[in-house]
Amino acid sequence: MAPDLTVHWTTLQALAIGGALAWASGLRLYVVLLVLGLGSRYGYIDLPRELSVLAHPYVITASGILVFVEFFADKIPGLDSIWDAVHTFIRIPAGALLAAGIAGEEGLAVALAAGLLGGTITAGTHFTKTGTRLAANTSPEPFSNWGLSFAEDAIVAGGLWLAWQHPLAFLVLLAIFILAMAWLLPNLWRFVRRVLSAAGRMLGTTGAARSEAPRQG
Repeated sequence: MAPDLTVHWTTLQALAIGGALAWASGLRLYVVLLVLGLGSRYGYIDLPRELSVLAHPYVITASGILVFVEFFADKIPGLDSIWDAVHTFIRIPAGALLAAGIAGEEGLAVALAAGLLGGTITAGTHFTKTGTRLAANTSPEPFSNWGLSFAEDAIVAGGLWLAWQHPLAFLVLLAIFILAMAWLLPNLWRFVRRVLSAAGRMLGTTGAARSEAPRQG
């Protein structure tokens, strides 16, 4: 028997689902879109009117293709960071729109507030993921990168399930995550800046050495 994932749209449920969609969009946006689209199309999820377009076959097909592409792109060191950089301009506005869509039936002011908060959560999650991957890519072996990617796949699946089935528990974990993220991001990006500065100095030294080589000849 299929699990009952139908949204009952209590205030607690709406908060948890809106937060989950914003949070998960920073990690796996296309998985979020595919889950919502398929769940709505087959009657497991009762989406609000503002998000009903996600159940359209074209949107489901596009989301499915992008899930497939991202699954592999996210597990190749270097390519994953390029993928994340490009998706800075996709994940954050999409997370804001999903959060706003969840609250759309409550009025424009509530939807706008939800969008702003949702976009902030998505941005924090996205930049935490991006910084972590950049740090992992300083290691020559690919296993830490693969481990992080598979962990993100599992965390997103578990987080979405928890938001639907146990919204209060998810909100508590989300609050803990936000606090941890507020501490981690500055430290993570300081590390990334040091790595990028060292790489820049190395490239500059290499370029200078090459330009001096013909003169010495």
